[in-house]
Amino acid sequence: MMTTAAILILLAHLIWIVLVIFGALFTRGRPLWSVLHVLSLIWGVITEAGPWPCPLTLAEQYFEVKAGMAAYQGSFLLHTLDAILYPNTSPWVVTVVGVAVCAINLAIYGWRFRKYLHRASARDAS
Repeated sequence: MMTTAAILILLAHLIWIVLVIFGALFTRGRPLWSVLHVLSLIWGVITEAGPWPCPLTLAEQYFEVKAGMAAYQGSFLLHTLDAILYPNTSPWVVTVVGVAVCAINLAIYGWRFRKYLHRASARDAS
């Protein structure tokens, strides 16, 4: 039961990260989802760059320990990327890449907002 909970938390964490990375591609024309995605980007920057752990990481570690599995320490992203994609990646590289992904997404939203303001001002002028 605890192993299943740990796996479900891991899957939720992976889905969350995919949504944070690619969310700007799916939120166009959906203002509420855009706001939620921007908030998730800010949360991602805070948890990767700050001293606070992600609650999903803490929950996953809790269930792994309860299931008798050896829980990892540190960042979920570092653990996942280290194990799957980038063996021997230092923590600062993961943090820089994570913050860069968030910055790119925020730039997309900035571009969309600027485009919206331009259209609004063109409407008001006519």
